[in-house]
Amino acid sequence: MDLGLTDRVYVLTGASRGLGFATAECLVADGARVVVSARAPERVAEAVQRLGGPERAIGLAADLADPATPERLVAAAREHFGRLDGALVSVGGPPTGTAAGATDAQWRESFETVFLGTVRTARTVAAGLSDGGAIALVLSSSARSPLAGLGISNGLRPGLAGVAKDMADEYGPRDVRVVGLLPGRIMTDRNRELLAASGDAGRARAEAEAGIPLRRIGEPAEFGRVAAFVLSPAAGYLTGITLPVDGGALRGL
Repeated sequence: MDLGLTDRVYVLTGASRGLGFATAECLVADGARVVVSARAPERVAEAVQRLGGPERAIGLAADLADPATPERLVAAAREHFGRLDGALVSVGGPPTGTAAGATDAQWRESFETVFLGTVRTARTVAAGLSDGGAIALVLSSSARSPLAGLGISNGLRPGLAGVAKDMADEYGPRDVRVVGLLPGRIMTDRNRELLAASGDAGRARAEAEAGIPLRRIGEPAEFGRVAAFVLSPAAGYLTGITLPVDGGALRGL
């Protein structure tokens, strides 16, 4: 299937590893070019090299809590590749713990990065799209069903799902699509940390897999392929939805 990604250009945040990098790999493999960003310069440089270098990828060390970051990313795409066709907005998970147990400082920092950083990036990218395009927000299955020990995520992710729906309505007349992606258990560094924090990673993994109809934790590439499709012209009539990528773990219809 031709996804129509050849020579299209996408900005990806949180993309030096994990779900963002997996999506960048899938986009590049289908002919797209990418601007990847993350906070650690050395990881960004390594990601760019793995993606094929400046003909296929460039990188920026940037933090979504910085209001200047989205404009920098859009400008980099236009200056280096001459166009912009969309974005994958992924932000690292907030601190673990319960909603009541989180401090005001943790809530504020998480809101600035996870929530406001995502909203700011999405609207900046949308403003920079002149011929349609697609924006995918990497959220979490916690947008539909709270996850134990992830209180801040349980509070912020459902709000971002609502933002994605609202933006899909607003930008739809310009042929700009907005989709929320809900990864479940995917074997990223974040999930390894959560499993290790249980005190018995092997047992925690077995328990998690028992609750997934496919009976396994997903691989980042499985998410990346879904995200690349959603961002591609092949998904041109797909907008305003939240799409689980979770092996069937969410039980709602």
